[in-house]
Amino acid sequence: MFLLFYFWILIQVVIGFNLVFPLGLLMLRTIRKLFIKVEKTDEAMQPVKRDYAIVVTAYLYTDFISSAVESLLQLNYSNYIIYVVADNCDTTGLHFDSDKVVLLKPKYALGANVRSHLHAIDNFIRPHTHITIIDCDNTTHPEYLNQLNVCFDNGFQAVQGLRAAKNLDTNYACLDAARDIYYHFYDGKILFESGSSATLSGSGMAFKIDFYSEAFKTYRPGGAGFDKVLQFNIVKLKLRIAFNEHAIVYDAKTTHAEQLVNQRARWINSWFRFFKYGFTLIGRGVANFSWKQFIFGVVLLRPPLFMFLLGSVLFFLINCIVSPIIAGVWLLAMICFVVSFGISLVSSNTDKRVYASLKNIPRFIFYQLVSLWNMRKANKLSVATKHTS
Repeated sequence: MFLLFYFWILIQVVIGFNLVFPLGLLMLRTIRKLFIKVEKTDEAMQPVKRDYAIVVTAYLYTDFISSAVESLLQLNYSNYIIYVVADNCDTTGLHFDSDKVVLLKPKYALGANVRSHLHAIDNFIRPHTHITIIDCDNTTHPEYLNQLNVCFDNGFQAVQGLRAAKNLDTNYACLDAARDIYYHFYDGKILFESGSSATLSGSGMAFKIDFYSEAFKTYRPGGAGFDKVLQFNIVKLKLRIAFNEHAIVYDAKTTHAEQLVNQRARWINSWFRFFKYGFTLIGRGVANFSWKQFIFGVVLLRPPLFMFLLGSVLFFLINCIVSPIIAGVWLLAMICFVVSFGISLVSSNTDKRVYASLKNIPRFIFYQLVSLWNMRKANKLSVATKHTS
């Protein structure tokens, strides 16, 4: 009986911790910024002209490749080559006049982002110093590469940029954008400024080329989640992933329910596959007295947003019956989360359409529950998200 009671308390603490964790990170960041003004590593260097390989990956669909490449050709930077990897795509309608664009069509379907990246590396037309990953539905800010260089000049070997919303044309797109704003703010900006590493987001990220190739030396790619493997391999080496909110990539957001369900099913599946890395990093953090490894491990263990929010509501309702005092604690924790979520939106100059869409959060969560159910067959779903806007 006592064992059951302690387990009941423990599971509530584990779920409730996620509600107050963002405010804890904010306080830690505020304290740290009083002492550290500029983020640098011990390997900070003089600015140099880096040679970028920009890898644009596409699987099945080529609808947005031309706009992605056109955007990249407008970068305020000259030393780069764009490698378009059209995996299992019909490329008859793709033609690029610029000598900065190399179109690669693998002989066999690769079916994984990492395989596309490595295919591009194997076909480089010259030895590049750095690589940045762009999805085919992305576009970039003209200063994207220059902003990446700011972090590389300060000695970092890996950088995550900001994935801003490219479209806000439906409630689903706005809610998708709200979720991204929350994660970019806390798992990117605040986590990095707290002394740990920013999490990776799948695109809008850049690395030293030899560092990137080494990170996947023993990894067999398959399904979603390559960014989780990559960030784990970086942080376990006691290195940090920088975050630069001015290195902006515009990302297409989901616009309808089926698209949302399929995409989230893959993402939820990847969390269940890779959350175990969090235990490894927490252990390494304790053994190495490393705050950055420990706190990053905690972040990796955190379940998807909708899961701990639903769990919190469930525990609150149960405690309203069995323990009103604990129910009050749950209410306070949920208020803390709402405040932290609001801070992320206000701090990110959020479009008013995103605020207006928040009333549809219950429907958004419902479709993520459907995604959770579909998680079992996530790897059978297309690895591409087909956007319609």
